[in-house]
Amino acid sequence: MPLTKACEIAREPGLRYGKTKSTGVPMVRILAILSLMLGLAACTDATSDLSRPVEPLGDFKMGHAIVVAPNLNMVGISKEASSEEWVTAVDRAVETRFRRYDGGKFYHLGISLEEYSLAVPVPLVPSKSGLSLRVTVWDDAAKAKMNEETHVVRVVQVLPSYGMTREQQIASLAEEAALWIEKWLRERMEEDGWFATAGSATVASAAPAPAAAPVAQPEG
Repeated sequence: MPLTKACEIAREPGLRYGKTKSTGVPMVRILAILSLMLGLAACTDATSDLSRPVEPLGDFKMGHAIVVAPNLNMVGISKEASSEEWVTAVDRAVETRFRRYDGGKFYHLGISLEEYSLAVPVPLVPSKSGLSLRVTVWDDAAKAKMNEETHVVRVVQVLPSYGMTREQQIASLAEEAALWIEKWLRERMEEDGWFATAGSATVASAAPAPAAAPVAQPEG
């Protein structure tokens, strides 16, 4: 059913017993269709670029990605999720996104998960899901942090909570968080000269093995 037609049916007066007056389509089915369409769009937006050719990120090559969640807090009315679930989802999203880059120097990402909220289904009301995390970038060769203050990434998704499972919500937030981390790295490359040898890429065997990365330390 086209989205515009579904909206027209949903607005039609005279709805009784959860069915449309003219078509007999159950209202719950219309809501499910709308939610599923919007949910699928949200899930694919954060990963749609992964199917396109890789745009170099200077000399960036990810050595280690350390994701921790020692102080992860659930905020507001939310479905529950364990720290392990979040660490696994964010680690998977980060690995998928950043292992594509094959520059000449190793950099490590330290990520501390801070807060989350997973939308609880409420009929006819779009709900918010969110994830907050902190990121530190380490230069392997210099054995030093690139950013003295941790960078905060906050992802908020406003979507109908019907049509998305708890696991899909977690994956969607993790994938969008990874995307925003990349956008921040590109901003730093452009504005602060990070990963300076832009365009120089080497095969993986040409780069030295990375040293062990320090574990991200959560703040506060």
